Formats: sequence, structure tokens, C-alpha cells
Amino acid sequence: MDIPRDALTVITGVSGSGKSSLAFDTLFAEGQRQYIDSLSAYARQFLDSLPRPDVDLIDGLAPTMAIDQKPGSASARSTVATVTEIYDYLRLLYARVGTPHCGECGAAISRQSVDAIRDSLCRLDEGAKLILMAPMVRGRKGAHREVFQTIRQAGLVRVRVDGQLHLLDEVPELAVRKNHTIEAVVDRLVVREGFESRLSDSLTLALRLGDGLVSASIQSDDDQWRDTIYSTAMACIECGASIEEIEPRTFSFNSPYGACPECDGLGVIDAGETTRVCPTCEGGRLRRQAMSVTIDGRSIVDLVAMPLNDVDRWIGSLPPKLSTLHRRVAEPISAEVSKRLQFLDRVGVSYLTLDRGAQSLSGGELQRVRLATSIGSGLVGVCYVLDEPSIGLHPADHDRLIQCLRTLQRQGNTVVVVEHDEATMRAADRVIDVGPGAGNQGGQIIASGTPKQIQSNARSLTGRYLAGKDEVPVPDQRRPTEGPALTLHGVATHNLKTITVQFPLGCFIGISGVSGSGKSSLAVDTLLPALAHYLEHGRKLPTGVTTEAQFEKLTGADSIDKLIPIDQTPIGRSPRSCPATYSGVLDEIRKVFASTRESKTRGFSASRFSFNSPAGRCELCKGHGVERIPMNFLSDLFVTCSRCGGKRFNRQTLQVRFKGANVADVLAMTVDEAAEFFQNVPSALRQLESLQAVGLGYLHLGQSSTTLSGGEAQRIKLGTELARKSTGNTLYLLDEPTTGLHFSDVKRLVGVLQQLTELGNTVVVIEHDFDLLAACDWIIDLGPTGGAEGGYLLGQGPPEAIAALDDNATARYLADKLKAARMVKGGV
Repeated sequence: MDIPRDALTVITGVSGSGKSSLAFDTLFAEGQRQYIDSLSAYARQFLDSLPRPDVDLIDGLAPTMAIDQKPGSASARSTVATVTEIYDYLRLLYARVGTPHCGECGAAISRQSVDAIRDSLCRLDEGAKLILMAPMVRGRKGAHREVFQTIRQAGLVRVRVDGQLHLLDEVPELAVRKNHTIEAVVDRLVVREGFESRLSDSLTLALRLGDGLVSASIQSDDDQWRDTIYSTAMACIECGASIEEIEPRTFSFNSPYGACPECDGLGVIDAGETTRVCPTCEGGRLRRQAMSVTIDGRSIVDLVAMPLNDVDRWIGSLPPKLSTLHRRVAEPISAEVSKRLQFLDRVGVSYLTLDRGAQSLSGGELQRVRLATSIGSGLVGVCYVLDEPSIGLHPADHDRLIQCLRTLQRQGNTVVVVEHDEATMRAADRVIDVGPGAGNQGGQIIASGTPKQIQSNARSLTGRYLAGKDEVPVPDQRRPTEGPALTLHGVATHNLKTITVQFPLGCFIGISGVSGSGKSSLAVDTLLPALAHYLEHGRKLPTGVTTEAQFEKLTGADSIDKLIPIDQTPIGRSPRSCPATYSGVLDEIRKVFASTRESKTRGFSASRFSFNSPAGRCELCKGHGVERIPMNFLSDLFVTCSRCGGKRFNRQTLQVRFKGANVADVLAMTVDEAAEFFQNVPSALRQLESLQAVGLGYLHLGQSSTTLSGGEAQRIKLGTELARKSTGNTLYLLDEPTTGLHFSDVKRLVGVLQQLTELGNTVVVIEHDFDLLAACDWIIDLGPTGGAEGGYLLGQGPPEAIAALDDNATARYLADKLKAARMVKGGV
């Protein structure tokens, strides 16, 4: 197959057909491997080693870059501002233009004279011991031999290195790659009458060596030594308090020189099983000194807490308010920040704030933030590979996202997107359809060409949907919504504007709205904890059952017996966790093997066939199937277990067979293969058929849960619930279950959700997919925009009623979808 250079290509196909295998495991992996191989041996020792993908030949491959939905190595300190590099510019701006204020009295900081420093030290109690030092190096890497030479030439004999006092000739060799703080010991004094002259001479020398800084280590009554920094550059004119030099690192919560000492720059403190906002920095992450520096009355903490659009307006209006010198400094910085903020707006995340933690972003949000960063980087000649960037976006925002992809392409890059979104496919230069099915039935190039060529290709399932020959069905009749309802009154969680929302019971309900409009705030942050608390504690429901939820009251909950949230969090974090263990089908499989004649002869119980059991698993790899080999300077290497060959079980366990297959053979089967294999075992078949019903027939039973996407994990949870006997009166809450699904997979999913509702349950879905929304009985639409300007209830009712709303983004797309569905039914 050919992928055109400097063009926008979309790879699509049913779930599990091989799209990601082609885009990420082959194209991206080979580009990364070739790049790493081109580096020197010295550079390669600091990078992960990559295996060669299973491909014969790739011609014309450019350096590749993946913009996916994985959190990667984002730490708890990563924010939208740091990921986009906007925070680096803001730190520089505040360090060069900001006005520091005293943390004690709030007065502006000015320069402190030598006499003022001397008078401050003279006020110490008589007999107090004092060491005067000149800070020469503060938190810098290197051996710093020239610094020690400078100290020696000044006639000094002692030095404090990283908090330890040494004679100058006995200082140990410093580690080049570590940060060091070096202070020349100028004098050691005892406060007594007549020492002022000596103190003045020592201060003068210390300030000269320390470039205006002097460190005074003072022994207190409890014999503890405490350091105080004095500066001739910055000091409070009201109370005399000095501050250290203002640098960009002063505003970094990743640096010990800027981070709040109480929470280490995290903004929160671990309080046992919960976390709470740090009382010292109040969630600002920075030291008090950094938070006291302002520009135009705003600290850097205030600025990053503002919505992106407000930050853009503020940063654009800033230079004219500054002095001539400061204006020259601020103008280029403001231009760079504004450019990046506009890119974030174009990818549809303008409702975020710069201080939003990267770990709190959804996969789609994080990917779009990275996309904005890539556009701003200005790289050319790169092959960008993206994984469903439209996830979590309302169709009203798709056009802006597509324009961003086009901008990346027009800069001279090749853009390859794994995508199911119809608008993105129609905007592409080329569409590659992979299929025809999932798993072993997939992996073929079914069609490749322009969107028009794809929709006219008789072999392409994607083409049938693009051509309007097939559609996700819209019910001929919707369920009645006039009966009992669950009602949340006066919801004001996050950006919600004190709205009252109805959830008709026994119905299929969709929650729609643009990104950031308040959908998750309503369903996940309010309805979920409120109803969970009610079911656990009965009718005594207080207002605001969590620290985040804010509402007046919940009514109609007495008709609900059970609440089942089905989200996209992983089904397990251990490599031993897999679809078979989570769904419970492995329990039934273990019973089958335990019931064989050979197991009974050997005395094997069902626990023998679990790779979590020491009795049956391979003890060399502990049931993982791979061995971990630590590598110096490289990432750990994982190789197939030399004893069990990756089968996870020991030799005695593998000798037991059912219908010719051992337990490792069964775990290597796909769900579809296992359903046929266990067709005469009803208990296992019921669970396997439930996984098939949600479109996961292609998954291998023993596939590690760490390799599953969020959408696959969510559908495993849904399939597991389907296998259980329903009692009705259950409320199911799903968050974007169509993530990663092809049109045909959405059609199957809608059928499953309709089946759940038919049993008397209530199904609530947060969704952007209008194929699914058009199939709902009731829609709750929020908006009109995201962030502070969102959170209003724009309408609630049947899809036809929402589609009739005026000046409504959801209404436009929903009306088109309902019209197209009617045309398909009419044979047009």
C-alpha cells in the first residue's frame, strides 16, 4: 500500500481490524527505530531500544512522531501549561517583568543597603554564633573547580558544599551530573559588643564574592543552625525582609527553588486515603515568594487559573501597560504565549485552564493539547501519527480540529490519522479501509483511495456508511417518558448553572453538548455520587454528598435498586489481568479443566489452573509469561519465559487437556474461537456471548489488560454486566462508550444498550456520537459553549424535540441524522 507524502491520510476499519497495528506498531515504530539507530552509540544508551516491526520494506519514510492518547510519563506536576511549554514563557515573563512583594507585609520589594543588613544582624541576641557566607553557586550542575579556585584566591580557607562544611583543600570531588550549592565561608562571629567593624568588613567581602547576596547561618537557642539570605538587590522597605534573586526557576513547581516546601509542588497533600488542598500554597504549588510577584496586579498562580480565552486577552493587553524597557521584554514573550493559546482554541480545548493537571485530562483532551503543541513547534518533514483525535469532541468542533490537521500538513508534514469520525474521513486526501472483520478476520487492505472512491467501493463496509446505504437504526417508536423520573434539582457542580434535570426511568438517555459544557459534571460528578450515596444510606441524603457535587436535592431515586457505572478506566493494572479474569469466564474454564478425568486422578482443583496460584503457574516468570531483564542505561528488556515458553503455567498443569487443548491454548483463543470451543458449556458460553455482543469477539482471552484501550476496557465491563441476570430497575451510566468504534460497531453497541433498557433498566450515556444520540428516548443537552460560559440546560426531551431547537449546535447535527435515517428507511 502507498501513503502519500505531505498529505492527510485516514486509516479506518472495524474495531480490532489492524488499524493501530499498521499506523503505530509498523509505521511509527519503524520511523522511531530508524531515527534511534542513526544516533551515536553514546546517545543511544539513554534511549529505549525498539524492536524491528514485522514489515518487509518501507520506502520514503520520514521521521515519525506519535500524538496518541496515552498519558506517557506525565507526572502529577504536569499541567496544560507545562505540556504546551506556555509555562516556560510565563516564568520568564514574571522573572523579568514582575514586581515582587513582601510575603510578610505585602509591601513592594526594593534594594537593601549594606548598612541595613549589618543592622539586622547586630540586633541578634548577645552571644549568638554567626557564620557569614558568600553564595557562589546555587543548584547548578558541574565540578565547579574554577569556583573553588576563586575562593582560594580570595584568601578563604573554608567552604560549605551542599550543606556540609569543609576545609577548602579537603573538598571531595563533585559529581558532574548533580546539582550543587557552594558557599564560601567568609567569617565566623559571635555577637558581642564592638564586633560591628569586623562584621562590616566581612559583609563587604561576602557581598562582593556573592554578587550582592550573603548567607547568614545563625545558631538558635535550640542549637539548630538556620540560614537567612540577605540581598543588596531586593528587600522590603517596610519590614526589611530580603528575598533571593527572582529567576525563572523561582516560578517552577518542578524545582526545589520554586516548589511549595509543604506539598513539593503538587498542590495537594496526601491525608491517608484522601487528598486535600495544601494549606500553605492553597493549591498554587509555589513558594510564597513566587506567588507574591505580580504583573498588572496578577500573580502567575492567578493567571494560570483563568480560562484560556481570558489569558489570551490579558496577555495581549499587557505590553502597552508596561514601561518602555519592560515592554521590549514582554512583547516577544506575549506573542509566543498568544500563538500557543490560539492553537489550543483551534483544537477545541479553550474551556481548559492552564493549571489543569495533565493526569486529569481525558485521552482525547491530552492528545489535542499535544496536537496544539506540535503545530506551534513549526517542525517540517515529519510523519505525524494520531489516534482518534476527535474523541470527546462535539461535531461542532470537528471543523476546527480538521483545520488544525491541515495546518500541520501544510507546514510540510505527512499526517496519518486512525479515525472513525465521518467528517474527518470526508476531509482526508486518502482513506485506507482495513478489514474486513476483526482479529483473525481482519488485517487486509479492503480499499484505498479518496473518500468518494471509498464510498463507491462495494467491498468496503466503511464505504456503505459513507454512501448512506447503511445506518445505525433509529427506533420507529420511542419509549414513553411521562412516567416516573429521577430528578436532580439545582445542580451547580463546577460550571453548571443551578439546573434541574430529569432522567425518565426505564429509558435510554443521552447527555449531549460541546466539550466542557458540563456533561461529566452532571453525570459523573453529581448524579453518580448522589445516587450511590442514596442507595447506600437510604433517604437521608445531604446536599452535596462529595466535596465537588453541589445540588439542592435528588428525587425519584426510590425506584432504582442498583447503580452500575461503566467507565474507561483499566480493568486491571497487573499484566496477569486479562479479559478472561475480569469477565469471570476463566473461573468457568478452570472448573471445566478441574472436572476432567486427568485432573481428578492427579488431585488438581480449579485453583490449579489459575496463573495467580503458585501451585499451577510457572514459578520462573510467576505466571506473567515473560522474564524481566534489567539493562544498565537502557529500558528493561522483557523476553519470553525460557521455562514455560510464554504459556504461564508449569508442565504438570499443561498436561491436563480438555477436547485436546490445555488451559494455555484456551487463553490464546479469541473470544469468538472460545465461544465455539465451549458451545456445550452453558456457564462459559453465556459470558463469551456477552463479550461477542459488545463487539469484542476479536480479543484474546489471555490478552494483558495493560494493552487494552479505554474503549475496549469499557466494553469488557459492559459485556460482563450483560452476562449477569438482570433484575431491572438498574441505572447504567456510561461515559462515551462509542470511543474507538466503527459505524458497524456503534450499530451493535446501540442494540446492546437497547436490550438493557428493554429489561426495565435505565441507561444514561454521555456521548458525542449522533448515531447513538438519535437512537435515545430522551436527550439532555448542555451548553452553549464550554468552560465558564457553558453549564446551561439548553433542552431536555425526545430527540425530535431537541432537533427542533433554534440556534443550537446539537440540534443541527441531530436533525441531519434523523433526516438521513428516515431517508434510508424510505429507500431513498
